[in-house]
Amino acid sequence: MENNQKYALITGATSGIGYELAKLFAKDKYNLVIVARDAAELSRTAGELQQEGIQVHTIAKDLFVRTSAKEIYEEVQSKGIHIDVLVNDAGQGHYGKFEETDLEKEVAIVELNIISCVTLTKLFLKDMLARNEGKILNLGSIAGEAPGPYQSVYHGTKAFINSWSTAIRNELKDTNITVTVLLPGATDTDFFNKADMQNSKIVDSKLSNPEDVAKDGYEALMSGDDKIISGFKNKVQAAMANVLPDSMASATMGKQQEPKDKDA
Repeated sequence: MENNQKYALITGATSGIGYELAKLFAKDKYNLVIVARDAAELSRTAGELQQEGIQVHTIAKDLFVRTSAKEIYEEVQSKGIHIDVLVNDAGQGHYGKFEETDLEKEVAIVELNIISCVTLTKLFLKDMLARNEGKILNLGSIAGEAPGPYQSVYHGTKAFINSWSTAIRNELKDTNITVTVLLPGATDTDFFNKADMQNSKIVDSKLSNPEDVAKDGYEALMSGDDKIISGFKNKVQAAMANVLPDSMASATMGKQQEPKDKDA
């Protein structure tokens, strides 16, 4: 089968929602550039995706590091690859009361969740504009629709992604480039382990399936939609957050995310 000459670049592509998105692109015969920190995991994922008869390039970079996003762009350029679809999936949280959490970890999360996303989008968008064609999918969250006690910095970063994605989409309305933001709720991925959230009540709630979330995001992206809230329960929660005063939305979210042993 002749390869589709289109390329998608996906960060955080070896696990969770990013991995499920990579599988969907591969099934539709997009060639891929997949980015993650772990070279061995990248190699394993690439081997699996290549079974769809596509080309897969791997880039092992740590997007917690300020220079990595630019280095990714430069590596893609050096290979002569044009990115048709950019998927900013990589993200992480850090659990606990703000007064007690680790400052360096939280600054790193801002670097990963916001700075790397803005940098990659800025660089690849300029190339898309030169061709007047492209699609961008940013992983926001319903966490960005309400303040989140015990996850205050993470919720703040996702509020930025949700808002910024919508703003740049409007700026691009007269082009053939679309920006879509995917807003999942709590999803059954490794996020909670990485955020040290195993003691949070939200871990015991009904978690979304990453495969379902990815499918929602992929379909919205391909349709050129502005945003998609994945899952009925999350649509309701986001709608409530938008009508409640921030103080009430924050209190509700705090109850969902507080430690299981808080009242013990």
